[in-house]
Amino acid sequence: MDMRYRRLGKSGLPLSELSLGSWLTFGKQIDDATATKLMKLAYDSGVNFFDNAETYARGESERVMGRILAKMKWPRDTWTVSSKVFFGAGGKLPTQRGLHRKHVFEACHAALERLQVDYLDLYFCHRPDKETPIEETVWAMHQLIMQGKVLYWGTSEWSAQEIMEAHVVARTNHLIAPVMEQPQYNMFHRQKVEVEFEQMYRTTGLGTTVWSPLASGLLTGKHNKGTAKGSRLTMQGLDWLKEQQVNADRVKRVEKLKPIAADLGLSLPVMALAWCLKNPHVSTVILGASKEAQLKENLQAVAAQDLLTPAVMARIAKVIG
Repeated sequence: MDMRYRRLGKSGLPLSELSLGSWLTFGKQIDDATATKLMKLAYDSGVNFFDNAETYARGESERVMGRILAKMKWPRDTWTVSSKVFFGAGGKLPTQRGLHRKHVFEACHAALERLQVDYLDLYFCHRPDKETPIEETVWAMHQLIMQGKVLYWGTSEWSAQEIMEAHVVARTNHLIAPVMEQPQYNMFHRQKVEVEFEQMYRTTGLGTTVWSPLASGLLTGKHNKGTAKGSRLTMQGLDWLKEQQVNADRVKRVEKLKPIAADLGLSLPVMALAWCLKNPHVSTVILGASKEAQLKENLQAVAAQDLLTPAVMARIAKVIG
């Protein structure tokens, strides 16, 4: 299986079209042995980006990934790893979260320690922080890059306007601007990537590392007879995700997508992932997997995108509206 690579927006960094994320799985849903197998399978398949965040499993997700990276001894110049700052790693005190300089600085050092690395390739502001001036955050990120602790910085779930503000601050002060955003993107969640950011791909060269390409499993078809047992949508504290993803109208549409996938000889999840890759503004699609077989199947999306001709894309568009 040949992996393909795309630049992260206008930066020169080549990321694998499919990457592996650890949200909800590492340190939580799966044991370390499974996490190791998944990372090895991904790396051996050409995946060069592993996505993480301080808040995933309250820091445990980064510890698990750090132990695996240390054990595997893959050359550091063959893979990239990310962390995200905002929610904190479980601490409840006022200084333990947010995008003020203190937390950005401390969170970066804590992530380096947990991941057992000298620098983060990608560092994301996990949400906008209404309490902190955007100047302060841009300066803090710029300084971390100057210190060699971060190579690229970006945002996650920021609006186009907020990202543009960061660019204006960076341009005015000759600082390093954000290069990537991590938005949700799938057949049911398109507004941000396709409409809101449209202008910015041209003006700022925005890169995107998209999450939830299968709408939390809805686009696998497994929830069509009700929420599948043991899936992430049944996990405690994720009611917001379930409400956002599962409704009767969407389930009906998923049923209508199945024959399109069948005609191509693809499984529904592989077609849904390939559909995300058809968007040239997507730099990498983050996969979340809890089983090796699932990851192996999903990795077929790289080749599968060639089967999604304009005619097939039009058929899909009719169903998803």
